[in-house]
Amino acid sequence: MHNSSSAAANPPPPSSSKPSSDASLKRKRGMFQKDLQHMMYGFGDDPNPLPETVALLEDIVVEYVTDLVHKAQDIATKRGKLLTEDFLYLVRKDTPKLHRCTELLSMNEELKQARKAFEVDEEKLATGD
Repeated sequence: MHNSSSAAANPPPPSSSKPSSDASLKRKRGMFQKDLQHMMYGFGDDPNPLPETVALLEDIVVEYVTDLVHKAQDIATKRGKLLTEDFLYLVRKDTPKLHRCTELLSMNEELKQARKAFEVDEEKLATGD
């Protein structure tokens, strides 16, 4: 009986992928804190929220985004390529998120077209000299 309980208490081997991902999250901790502080203030929080609150919110956001990316990657493995539509598929039942995603994607496309038009105008000016 003693052997089975001691085997359950042993930690996983260091070659496991989970500890390395935890370590990489710890190295990147604090990366989004300023942005989250501004967002929290924009949603009615104190201009200088507690660091513990910001750290907790950052952990929640990183976990959510990581989970979403893993789910999208699982969907994409059938095709072999991760596409934007994989993320839209995952948020399809959350109407506000879906609308915001489509709005941001269309705005991104408009910005790409505007940059392209601007580059063409610059090229015409440069060759006209």
